[in-house]
Amino acid sequence: MVVFFDGVCHLCQGTVKFALPRDRTGTMQFSSIQSEYAKKTLNALGVFPPETPESLVVLTYVDGRPRVEHASSSALRIASHLKFPWYLLNAFRIVPVFIRDAVYYSVARNRYRWFGKDEVCYLPKPEWKNRFLD
Repeated sequence: MVVFFDGVCHLCQGTVKFALPRDRTGTMQFSSIQSEYAKKTLNALGVFPPETPESLVVLTYVDGRPRVEHASSSALRIASHLKFPWYLLNAFRIVPVFIRDAVYYSVARNRYRWFGKDEVCYLPKPEWKNRFLD
C-alpha cells in the first residue's frame, strides 16, 4: 500500500508521523504528492493532478490491479492497517461516503489555515527512509 500525502501540510505530515509507528505490518509506504514518483504514478493512473493535493490518496493492488482510494476512504484504509485500537476507526465505513467526504473536504479546504504549511516537503527519520518513495 502506498499513501500519497501533501508533503507541505502539517496535518498530512502529522498523519504520516502517526501512522508510521502504528503500522501493524510495517508495509505501508509513503510518497509526497509533490514528488516525481507521485506525479508519474498518479498521472499514469489518471488521478487528479498532484499539483492540487486536496486529498490523501491510497494505492493498493487487488488481484494485480491498482485500486485507488481518495478522501475519507483513503483515511479509513490507512486506519485499517494500524494497531489496536486505531484500526477500529474503520467502522466509520458504515457512514455514507457523501457524508464522510463532506467532513473530510471541509477539513481539507482549511488544513493550511488551521494546521499550517511548510515551504519544503517532510523529511522522514533515517530509520523510516526506506518506507518513502521518491
